[in-house]
Amino acid sequence: MNRSSQGSRRGEVDPFIVMDVMERARQAEAAGRRIIHMEVGQPGTAAPEGARRALAAALDQPLGYTVALGLPELRAGIAQLYARWYGVDLDPARVIVTAGSSGAFLLAFTALFDAGQRVGLGEPGYPSYRQILRALSLEPVGIPASVENRLQPVPADLEGHDLDGLIVASPGNPSGTMLSHEALSALVHWAEAKGIPFVSDEIYHGLHYGDRAVTALEISDAPWVINSFSKYFSMTGWRVGWMVVPEDQVRKVERLAQNMFICPPHASQLAALAALDCVPEMEANRAVYAENRRLMLEGLPKAGFTKIAPPDGAFYIYADVSDLTEDSLSFAQEILDRAGVAVTPGLDFDPRRGRQTLRFSYARSTADIAEGIARLQEFMARR
Repeated sequence: MNRSSQGSRRGEVDPFIVMDVMERARQAEAAGRRIIHMEVGQPGTAAPEGARRALAAALDQPLGYTVALGLPELRAGIAQLYARWYGVDLDPARVIVTAGSSGAFLLAFTALFDAGQRVGLGEPGYPSYRQILRALSLEPVGIPASVENRLQPVPADLEGHDLDGLIVASPGNPSGTMLSHEALSALVHWAEAKGIPFVSDEIYHGLHYGDRAVTALEISDAPWVINSFSKYFSMTGWRVGWMVVPEDQVRKVERLAQNMFICPPHASQLAALAALDCVPEMEANRAVYAENRRLMLEGLPKAGFTKIAPPDGAFYIYADVSDLTEDSLSFAQEILDRAGVAVTPGLDFDPRRGRQTLRFSYARSTADIAEGIARLQEFMARR
């Protein structure tokens, strides 16, 4: 077989396991079973009412291309969000609207790195970092983070690795742990001292249950910051996110965006602009997550899941299940088959230690979470 028929090695990325779990859960539902979804990092709530109304009002007008960087009024609204949340005075010209955070990762990694360069990422961490980097002929370098450091990397973990860049998420996925101002500053300053780019994934900002999350822009103007309307604003399927880049990088990213995406979806941008004003609705959703989190922290240990990372933000519980299994993939399948609860095996997030971990999402309704916990407790009692 010749090389051309085999295709590019860039396409040889690992599957996103949680999507496979979702498909198995869908098949079970199609067969008539009721499945409790704790696998997917997706709010169970609809987009804000104001966003839906804004879209409905716009349907009679042409929804064509926008400028590649996004609607100017949306970029200004996002900049105002930084003033409201963090007290950061952000120039809207540095804000680039993207097709979800995934579009932002593609743009950032393409703009920042040449083929073959090495980008560090904490493990456990969001699996698509690795796969997007590989698809761009970059080398992901997993940095195992310790329980003592709340499953977040620290500068000492990075020493000895020859890195050309670093990406860090706070709150983290799957752990939900957050970096303090001091801890995030240490990482930003480490990258600056090495002269390498720092990418801050802040997609779960707004979803905190104690102290708020810290944006890297409170520390320096150098980091590339990525966020999205998917999580706090409950707009996963609308595919609209954003990135904040240094002023001298805007034009480079604009050229890439023009050619790779033309523009983000016009309809979603209009909805996102309206969503920025739907604060009471978003805060009501966060209160539901807080209650779901309480139920999880109370109920999972009673089911036998006792070794849990401290979930400061997002809507996940990451549990060490090494006392229960050495194969989280099979364990997750057993839980789905016997308990009717879909959970995510840790292999998605940590190729080295993920066979001994599970992620539980509490993004659905409180009734679903309560039922799921009851099912897990019954299943574990019979196991």
